[in-house]
Amino acid sequence: MITVTSLLWIWKGEAAGRWYFITVPDEQSAEIKAHAFENPRGFGSVKVEATIEGVTWRTSVFPLNNGGYLLPVKAEIRRKADLSTGDQVTVNLRLL
Repeated sequence: MITVTSLLWIWKGEAAGRWYFITVPDEQSAEIKAHAFENPRGFGSVKVEATIEGVTWRTSVFPLNNGGYLLPVKAEIRRKADLSTGDQVTVNLRLL
């Protein structure tokens, strides 16, 4: 289990709309990187089960060029966990 505490932030793309993410810092990503190397997937993504505030869902994390990973957080999850942009969020990640 990987536990991360980070800010929920928004990326505003012109054509793609708004996407909400939590950044998994590089120093907490070694286990994810090893898993990605052993189980290669498109774009270097890694399937995870994420839990925030008792809300659990399956998704993927995506690698950043400078290290670390991005965890997308959909509107349904943000509503259920009562999250807003800029909130400090603790998320538990289980690699699948």
